[in-house]
Amino acid sequence: MKLSISDRSSFLGNLSTIGRVTGKERTVKVRFVFCNGKFYVSRRTADGDWFKNILNNSSVVVEVNSEKIKGFAELVKDDLLSRQISKLKYRDKRREENRVVIGITPKR
Repeated sequence: MKLSISDRSSFLGNLSTIGRVTGKERTVKVRFVFCNGKFYVSRRTADGDWFKNILNNSSVVVEVNSEKIKGFAELVKDDLLSRQISKLKYRDKRREENRVVIGITPKR
């Protein structure tokens, strides 16, 4: 991975998942946090299609600055880490909300 992303930064990028019903690649624009070598994405609730797709198939692709990075996604169960990610991701009142967070480990 040769990205020039600083640690603990927040940025927009594309997240591709495999559709749990269709089996086709699905891509959405999301705000990522990059922290300690992992990408993080979050939602207020776990009802979004991309979120459900990840729970069904953990293989994802993160696209930032035209670079595609394959990764393995998993639900973050550490409440302290989830709160830290929200504080890095948002500058408004959302930084205090309880959110569901997915961590993405880049494949080496």
